[in-house]
Amino acid sequence: MFFTARLVLLTGLGVVPIVLLGTLGTSPWFVLPAWLLFVAVLVVLDVLRAANPRRLEVTRRGPERARRFEATETAVIARNLGERQLRGSLRDAWQPTAGARPSRASLELPPGEARAVSFTLLPRRRGELRSEFVMVRSFGPLGLAGRQAKHEVAGRLTVLPEFHSRKHLPSRLARLRELDGNTSVQVRGQGTEFDSLREYVRGDDVRSIDWRATARSTTTMLRTWRPERDRHVVILVDTGRTAAARVGDATRLDASLEAALLLGALASQGGDHVHLLMVDRSVRARVTGVDGAPLLAAMSAAMAPVFPRLVDTDWSAAFAAIRSVTTRPSLIVVLTAQDSLEGARGFLSALPQPNRGTTMLVAAASDGNLERLSRDSETREAIYLAAAAERTLAEAAQVAEAVQRAGGEALSADPEQLPQKIADRYLALKAAGRL
Repeated sequence: MFFTARLVLLTGLGVVPIVLLGTLGTSPWFVLPAWLLFVAVLVVLDVLRAANPRRLEVTRRGPERARRFEATETAVIARNLGERQLRGSLRDAWQPTAGARPSRASLELPPGEARAVSFTLLPRRRGELRSEFVMVRSFGPLGLAGRQAKHEVAGRLTVLPEFHSRKHLPSRLARLRELDGNTSVQVRGQGTEFDSLREYVRGDDVRSIDWRATARSTTTMLRTWRPERDRHVVILVDTGRTAAARVGDATRLDASLEAALLLGALASQGGDHVHLLMVDRSVRARVTGVDGAPLLAAMSAAMAPVFPRLVDTDWSAAFAAIRSVTTRPSLIVVLTAQDSLEGARGFLSALPQPNRGTTMLVAAASDGNLERLSRDSETREAIYLAAAAERTLAEAAQVAEAVQRAGGEALSADPEQLPQKIADRYLALKAAGRL
């Protein structure tokens, strides 16, 4: 049973006769018990006349997955199995981060009929959102009180990463198609294979002249090469304590997920095999053996429940996990933040020496405000901040130099630019025949 605001107003009306009788010089207090009794009788009658909310059949309808900050429609379907019309409200008990609107919905349900009550979810957090029950209230005819019942109907919604960098995918796919077919690679590299023969044009690389074909023809013939497919791309995402740092409006891990999704979608369209590993002290997520269209959905689902942990990443185990995924990767992309000499010691000591045909790219989302802070010297506080920013930039440059000495490539950019830069580097490796 529950009470409404009308009951409070009705009870408050009992003050009126008490005040009037007091002005006439008569004792008014005998009216108060009578009035309260009258109100109590009305409440009991109202509750008895309310439809029984337990005599409802409640089911759910809605998607199982949605992207973060993406409006999603879900519905609760209620069927009245009783003999009275139910007039009341329905609340779907999603957790606050689901952003359910409205919080309560009105419900008019004649006997034997069903109604679908729609709610709009705007999830603010990745992972699994839950609604364990649906609460239904049934008002009496006077609207003073009513009955309520809880229906144990569980709802689940898996919230995937946003993938804002999807907007950069069409332009990169156009460049990939150009590399793959319309414009052949002129210089043969480790990641190219024979495509076709064509006539020699001034400016072409003479090392690609096919002398046997030239001898059989009346003109000089040239071999063309195209980027090789079926290569392996391993994306290693660091989920340790450095991934929890905020860079811009989100965490560094969110920027890494955007970059991983864009690279995965692009490499999959390029015919390469993509493997995803998310690691700190253990492997938190793994996607391997999935190619083509299902890859993006599998990567998003694996990323959804993973959040940074405030522990140091075990880099020896992380690079061992790469060897367990494939023994011949062509491109290893490590998404981490190694901008401190002290913190990068474990990472640099575990960094494997890339073998022939393997390229290692170490990429990090950086804070774009550091450059601005390092140039500010207007106040005493700004000078201290500038010194700290300058030191951070210097240490990040030293770590990048150490990565290059170990045979890898270091890349950093702000969260908006990082996915594009990694995708462009992938295309450049394709064009150069190194992938």
